[in-house]
Amino acid sequence: MRDFMMRWLIAAFTLLSLAANTASAEPVDFVRDVRPILQKHCYECHAGDARKSGLRLDVRSEAHKGGELYGAAITAGKPEESPLWTFVGDEAADLVMPPEGPALAAAEVATLRRWIAEGAVWPDGVDEVTLEDPSDHWSFRPVVAPTLPSVQQADWPQNGLDHFILAKLEEKGLSPSGPATRTEWLRRVTFDLIGLPPTPQEVAEFHSDQSADAYERVVERLLASPRYGERWAQHWLDVVRYADTHGFEVNTERPNAWPYRDYVIEALNQDLPYDQFIREQLAGDKLNADAATGFLVTASVLLPGQIGQDDASKRLARQDSLDEIVTNVGTTFLGLTIHCARCHNHKFDPISQRDYYQMQAFVSGVEYADREFTIPMGDMQADQLQRWTEQSREVALEIARHAPLAGANKPRPMVNSYENIDHFAPIRTTKVRFQVKATNKYEPCIDELEVFNTEGRNVALAQHGAKATASGSNTTANRHELRFVNDGRYGNERSWMSSEVGGGWVAVEFSQPETIEAVAWGRDRLGKFADRLAVDYAIEALSETGEWVLLADATDRQPFEAGKNARAPIDVESLSSDDQQQVRQRLAERAALEQKLSQLHQSQVVFAGQFRQPDDIRVLSRGNPEMPKEQVAPAVPEVLGDTALAQDAAEDSRRIALADWIASKQNPLTARVMVNRIWQGHFGMGLVETANDFGRNGVAPTHPELLDWLSAQFMESGWSTKQMHRLIVLSAAYRQASDFNEAAAQLDADDRLLWRFPPQRLMGEVIRDSILAINEKINLEMGGPGFSLFDKRGGLSGYQPIESFNEGGLRRMIYSHRVRRERDAVFGAFDCPDFGQSTSRRRESTTSIQALNLFNSRFVIEQAAALADRLQTETSETPAQVSAAYDRVLLREPSPQELSEATAFVDQYGLASFCRVLLNSNEFLFIR
Repeated sequence: MRDFMMRWLIAAFTLLSLAANTASAEPVDFVRDVRPILQKHCYECHAGDARKSGLRLDVRSEAHKGGELYGAAITAGKPEESPLWTFVGDEAADLVMPPEGPALAAAEVATLRRWIAEGAVWPDGVDEVTLEDPSDHWSFRPVVAPTLPSVQQADWPQNGLDHFILAKLEEKGLSPSGPATRTEWLRRVTFDLIGLPPTPQEVAEFHSDQSADAYERVVERLLASPRYGERWAQHWLDVVRYADTHGFEVNTERPNAWPYRDYVIEALNQDLPYDQFIREQLAGDKLNADAATGFLVTASVLLPGQIGQDDASKRLARQDSLDEIVTNVGTTFLGLTIHCARCHNHKFDPISQRDYYQMQAFVSGVEYADREFTIPMGDMQADQLQRWTEQSREVALEIARHAPLAGANKPRPMVNSYENIDHFAPIRTTKVRFQVKATNKYEPCIDELEVFNTEGRNVALAQHGAKATASGSNTTANRHELRFVNDGRYGNERSWMSSEVGGGWVAVEFSQPETIEAVAWGRDRLGKFADRLAVDYAIEALSETGEWVLLADATDRQPFEAGKNARAPIDVESLSSDDQQQVRQRLAERAALEQKLSQLHQSQVVFAGQFRQPDDIRVLSRGNPEMPKEQVAPAVPEVLGDTALAQDAAEDSRRIALADWIASKQNPLTARVMVNRIWQGHFGMGLVETANDFGRNGVAPTHPELLDWLSAQFMESGWSTKQMHRLIVLSAAYRQASDFNEAAAQLDADDRLLWRFPPQRLMGEVIRDSILAINEKINLEMGGPGFSLFDKRGGLSGYQPIESFNEGGLRRMIYSHRVRRERDAVFGAFDCPDFGQSTSRRRESTTSIQALNLFNSRFVIEQAAALADRLQTETSETPAQVSAAYDRVLLREPSPQELSEATAFVDQYGLASFCRVLLNSNEFLFIR
């Protein structure tokens, strides 16, 4: 304080002296008097690229504009209203400048004040620079499809994209490489599209297929494979930071994240148009794609118990969670670092702090939480459902036929909550009624009422035209509704509940008269609930004369006893020995089928967006929730469009508007960003190297016209991702060999101009999957919770890797349980991400750990032994075994020298050791 007072007194004395000589003193000259002060004290932080708080003082227009926090830095004639002076000369100012280093001398303070008071004259032409317009950036301009460039080597291009590649090569005096061999291309495209190696049989078939469309037919086969979605989902999940734990220090398990992963796989397999893919991930709750909204919450988040209980801590945690959503939206779909404007205007891109918070307002009603949803089925699951349902009905009818007829004096099982089968003499009817007379508790509940005709068909199904009616229903939307009683789906979440405690009836009317002989029903055939069970009931059929005829009732069963609720629908012990064996076998088959069916069509919990009334969003000074400024409404960055909503807009309308804007063909970034990601997936690097940053701090495209041509093709194809794959992998550029050309490398060492196909190492997941596929050990079961790579699925540090896997652990690695910050012990060394940050492109390192893992890990040792066992069952001759190993792993015959050396190696060290060598070879690990 003493130093400041001394400075103030000196400044005051100087001002008085200056005032006394005002009449004779000449005006302050900016170049002579002011600029040296700014250079000495201010330019370090406020000139050139150094623009703290967005303030730049070395350019006239920028200096007058001011920074982000206080508006104009200079108000001519008013020093007290000019932060440039108040921060150095006013004791009561918010800030004291400079924050570090020597303070301005009193005479310097006085000079600045006098210059401003005199009108802040900054002469024309002095530090008057025409700055680049940050909005005039290539990625912000509309996508315009260019015409194909002319080329000299006109017979080389296979399709339009080749014209752009060849034109750039010819411009630099380069030529493309010759074509890859058929085996090289097949291996390359198979790994690229499905992430698994081709089989020796597929190689042989491709070599023998000399038709004009042989290459096209390979591509169509691969794109139609369910393995395609698994391969390309891996790329997408890297970008969006998908994991099965919450992250941060506690890193607890996120057990219900996997439905989003399955959604991505299924969407890619279906070739869901990319614009719809975007809409579903932002607003899938309104588009029958609930699991898709898992995209909104893939990032790490603090759980309620990990947040301080004071209001300030809660506000900060909320801001952090919203920031993660904006980050995901910006980097994934737009290739922009919008999140960099959280605390200040973006340093490089024309995105203001206000733009950032307006984007935040679109998602301010999103919470990170588990919520229930019904899993929509894709074509593959629908086929499985139909097949398994038919098998289940056949088994159920066979079991029902072993049940004694109603009224027979034979022991019957007690009423149970799982399943009950009532068998009776065939009767022709159009309607069956289930009358409840008493329950063990509350209102009766039935998950499915099945009525079998004598041909074994469930004629009660709604899909066969049957209609359900009831005395009254206690309806809970999407859980207890009358329509669920005959929808073919089991479980409490798809059941009918009566509105009457202990009573009520439900009936099913068929589309035509049927001869029926059995009814099956249960409270909850998924086995979760045993209350609300009808313990006294009657089953009736409507006769041809319009009267209700009793078919079976509770007197045909033993009385219900709590705690003795048997699962078997009939009393197996009362059957003959031959029938017992057959029924037990059928019951086991039925149980296995029920488990499969329950995984396909039940309500599921997903960790995804949960939606509520949006928060009021304000611009936060320096990103601090304790320093709120003006409130903002949802709006997109001004440089990219004019989509905006009112401050009171409904929560779902916000996300829908955001999705529609991103998915619009007028958005200049959306198609470019996705096309670049697809290109990168095939060539190892995108046309834009910085796949997550298309802003001014990113790398410019190597082939900008090609990027726009591809983007236009993408949109014109109906946003078809598979069509983009076809275009790329059937091009001459993709078909090139990988042979090194020293002369070309002198001009283009990184092969950015694609004078050859760039060799790439397999991703860690692909290496593991391929080893299993070569052994025919891979488990191709799709979907569902992931298998564990560690001895724990979440929590604090101390994860011990699982080294040996059973059948579930031999699934494709995309179905592993992803733990943030914990890479797989073996294949994680191959640059797998830790799922904490968005990984737009995996780097390809070469380390000794990679070789040691592949040679010494228990997994690889076991798989090498399995491969050796398989080869030994096929032939007993060592040379033949060696040749077969080369054929399976490297898809070729060994040379005579290789065969001789490998045979000697096997004789000395064993076939399993030789298989380990092949799996550790560069020829196996690299795509060429």
